[in-house]
Amino acid sequence: MTLIATDDFKPTTAAAPAAPLVRARRGGRVRLGPGPAIPFGMQLGSLLLVASWVIGSGLGLIDPRIFSAPWTVADAFRQLIADGRLQEHFGVSAWRAVSGLVIGVAIGTVLAVIAGLSRLGEALIDGPIQIKRAVPTLALIPLLMLWFGIGEQMKIITIVLAVIVPIYIHTHNALRGIDNRYVELSETLNLPRWTFIRQVVLPGALPGFLLGLRFAVTLCWVSLVVVEQVNATSGLGYMINLARTYGQTEIIIAGIVVYAVLGLASDAAVRFVERRALTWRRTLSQ
Repeated sequence: MTLIATDDFKPTTAAAPAAPLVRARRGGRVRLGPGPAIPFGMQLGSLLLVASWVIGSGLGLIDPRIFSAPWTVADAFRQLIADGRLQEHFGVSAWRAVSGLVIGVAIGTVLAVIAGLSRLGEALIDGPIQIKRAVPTLALIPLLMLWFGIGEQMKIITIVLAVIVPIYIHTHNALRGIDNRYVELSETLNLPRWTFIRQVVLPGALPGFLLGLRFAVTLCWVSLVVVEQVNATSGLGYMINLARTYGQTEIIIAGIVVYAVLGLASDAAVRFVERRALTWRRTLSQ
């Protein structure tokens, strides 16, 4: 005779074989996130790219006249460091990038706060920022050269214009995304406007600001590459442009590697600050 389980009668003999499965399903914890963290935050994609370069050059699959081998680039690095050229050009480029980044971040943040907290401010600021967003910064270089010449001022202003847009867009979006209940609570407590900005607005906009900063850092290096090839006499871009004139592929690739490392390092630094500053958030990245 077959026993049929109903709501009132659940025979133990029929349920016994399925018990381990039920316990495993109930006791096990299904992780739906991105998985365990990779040790040291290792950039596996970058390592695979370098490994492909090494293997391809070693097997002769990559023409050294088109793309120099890693050991040739390493030798170029050694010579540039021994001559002091790399340190000199890197120092100039770093000064330009940091100057433009700091000024652009400061201006973009102030504009975002004004537009985010004032309808009038948004009406005055948001339109020009959106116009600048639609016009590539590099397309403005000829006009900037006419206005400011071809010196350091033009180069830094170009970087500033590239940095302002992502900082403004993401910070402004984060400001407008703050829960209105916090605003009502601040009004109930009669918080002064500056206290409201310092204790509610700025912490609430911090995630958006840091996201904009990651984009701004990348655009900073991209703009630097271009402006340093416009009648420059120093900097990494000038070094690359000079190497192009003499057909020194290994030096060109060495300069590109420096830019790549700077981009990865600066992005990693911003992400580190983001993890430290936003420890109160529970996200998939944790």
